[in-house]
Amino acid sequence: MKHTIKIAPSLLSADFSCLSAELKTVEKAEFLHIDIMDGHFVPNITFGPPLVKAIRKESGLFFDCHLMVTNPLKFIPAFAEAGADIITVHVEAEDDTAKCLQAIKACGKKCGIVLNPDTPAEAAEPYLDDVDMVLLMSVYPGFGGQKYIPAVTAKIKALKEKIGDREIDLEIDGGINLETIRQAAEAGANVIVGGTAVFGAENRPAAIQKLREAAVL
Repeated sequence: MKHTIKIAPSLLSADFSCLSAELKTVEKAEFLHIDIMDGHFVPNITFGPPLVKAIRKESGLFFDCHLMVTNPLKFIPAFAEAGADIITVHVEAEDDTAKCLQAIKACGKKCGIVLNPDTPAEAAEPYLDDVDMVLLMSVYPGFGGQKYIPAVTAKIKALKEKIGDREIDLEIDGGINLETIRQAAEAGANVIVGGTAVFGAENRPAAIQKLREAAVL
């Protein structure tokens, strides 16, 4: 089944000193990927609900909030209220994944799960009837600028087969460039997170278009 490619620039790679202007440069994308890190599940700390609420006023993009946190249940209502469109939680987090998905839906938002590179595709199976998206990490979470882990490509294919005919987006995050996006898309990913591949470019609209073209060739 042919899937529509959606590009998701990662806010983590933007220039935080001028976020309003930065957001305007990526309006040609479909999603804005927002990594929420708690300093516990991963070593870094990034954004809280106030920042999401502030940039919500500046952007019409679909806000893809990726909770890299140990206890997502504590954070879900605040990020939903701040303006997230979809909230994804790690199956490796301490809170019960099914309860997290229920909580996200109770807030009226789309929901998804995230698998780290070492987590097998089978870990997603119990949740495939309940999610709108599955995010596969193609780098170890917590830091930008890492290289794509080639072994994840086979996991994309395996998960795409498990998803079957379900209307679920399959997202890939980490080390995406014009070469790796092709591998990920051919394997079945249709939502592509780009950090430096987008915000590291002088011409962001052109960079987004080149990524999209590389994914569908």
